[in-house]
Order: sequence, then C-alpha cells, then structure tokens
Amino acid sequence: MTDILVLVEHDAGTPKKISNQILTAAKAKGDGDVIAALFGAGAAAAADKVGEYGATKALVWEGAEADDYATEPKVAALAAAIEASGASIVLYAADPFVTDVVARCAVRVGGGVVADAVDLELDGDRMVATKAIFGGDMSSRCQVQGDRTQFVGVKANSFQAESSGGGAAEVTTLDVSLPESATRAKISDRVEAESSGRPEMTEAAIIVSGGRGLGNAEGFDLVGELADALGGAVGASRAATDAGWIPHNHQIGQTGKTVSPSLYVASGISGAIQHRAGMQTSQTIAVINKDGEAPIFSIADIGIVGDLYKVIPPLVEEINKRKG
Repeated sequence: MTDILVLVEHDAGTPKKISNQILTAAKAKGDGDVIAALFGAGAAAAADKVGEYGATKALVWEGAEADDYATEPKVAALAAAIEASGASIVLYAADPFVTDVVARCAVRVGGGVVADAVDLELDGDRMVATKAIFGGDMSSRCQVQGDRTQFVGVKANSFQAESSGGGAAEVTTLDVSLPESATRAKISDRVEAESSGRPEMTEAAIIVSGGRGLGNAEGFDLVGELADALGGAVGASRAATDAGWIPHNHQIGQTGKTVSPSLYVASGISGAIQHRAGMQTSQTIAVINKDGEAPIFSIADIGIVGDLYKVIPPLVEEINKRKG
C-alpha cells in the first residue's frame, strides 16, 4: 500500500478547487491513505473539509510564520509532513508559488520532481505522470527514479473534484521546528488586486475569452459584457495580452493558465495550438470568429462565423432578457 501526501492550498479555511481535484485524483489513483498537508491561518478549518474529497488524514500547522515569511517556513513544514506521514509520493498544484516551496523541499529531502502532470498512474510504489508536450499534440510519461520522495505537480483542471462520500479526516497537529535561517525574508506588505466581481478564472464554470480579432483593448468591454451576462470570467489569448489590451494574468494557454470550465466562449481567437493547450478540455466550446477556417473551429461544439461586434451585443441582450 502506497500512501500519498497532498499539499492542500486554501483560502482562509476553504480548500481551493485545484486541491480538491488533486485529492480526488489521489483517492482514485492510489491504493493507500490520502493524507492532506495544510499550513497557515485557517488550515484547521480547511482540514475539516478535505475528507469529502478522499483524505483520510490531515496534518495541520497553523504557525503564523507560514503566512508572515516567504517560502522557507512552508518548506520546513512540508518536510515535517513528509516525515510524519511516511509518504513517498507528494502531489501538489502546479502553481508558481507552490512550486517554489516544493522545489526547495525536494532538494532538502533528496527527492525528485515531475511538473505539470495532466494524468497519473500508480506503478507499484512509483507514480507515473503523463505530461502534455508540444502544445498538447503529444504526451510523455515521466517518473522519479530510485528510492526517493516523488514530488508530482498536477495542472489545474486535469481532474474533476468529486465527493468520495467519506467522513472527516483524522487531524493531527504538526510540530514544525524552524531554523533561524527560515525567517530571514519576511513579507512586509500585501496589495490585494482590485476585484472585478467576476469569479477567479481557474475556478470559473464559464469563461469568455477574447483574442487578436477584437482589434483593440476596447473590445474587452464587449467580452466583459458577455461574461457578466453569463456570470463568468474573462480570459484572453497571448496575442491580446502581448498587445497590452488586458493584463497577462488573464492569459489562457501553454504559457498562461490551464482552464476546463463547463462553457468556454472564444471570441476573435484563431486557435493557435498554444492557446488550445490551455482550454481544449472545456466541456463545451463555443466559437465566434469571422474566419470560418480558423483552427479553433476544429474543437468547437458550437460555432458562429460572423463579426463578433455584430454577434455579441444581441447575444447579451437575449441572455439578459431570459434572465428576467
């Protein structure tokens, strides 16, 4: 039996969607206990919720240092969680902030890292990770060799978060000892991004994206109107973010965010392979583009060939009318 440790990210006591997805995958792909590791303020509250997605145990450290200092305290906490759990496999969200912690921890414990997995398969006590490469046209299977801790980063929306029907996880408080070196760099200030009132892109059920076909930054006002009518988030292609029409944190694709909403609306996006790699697992893909030969139509469930400036306004009007 091979136990799996999952590093759970949470917002003030609520596990993030990606962490619930990874817990679900660990339960489905593993053959031992799924152990959640949670750090920082609200970790105990979040630990009460991880059992729903398959965790049987939870290791919690609510030390203020997890939030007050950069990286090193969480590295020490993760190393302590690995030792306490005895797990040889650690799954984590393939996110830059988490990866920073994992990379340092892997060096500390002599482990190996496989990043950006889109599928998992247990082979004995080794976790085999499937990675999408060349924009999703090909895949590779990777695993950490030798008798060492395996760290596997899972890309967002590679799995669906599903309730396991299990009870609450058994919660244990971690004893984390921090060396003086762990508190050398302190977070002095945080600036919260101004909220648009829209859902966060990787958490959204509906995303409306715009690309080069918008023609200018003002085109995103129209994209935003459709997103608001549908209750969704706003995304973009790399061409649109590179043009400065919308901030880069809206970029979807191979070098941006990976999303898998229930509905993805692509407006004025040609569908370069790099963009499709970030959204092609969406459940329903709707395309609005005046070029009927645009590559993105090849993966569309619904396609409209036409000028988006003539298509979207009446679409927004009709949606709002039906909403009452």
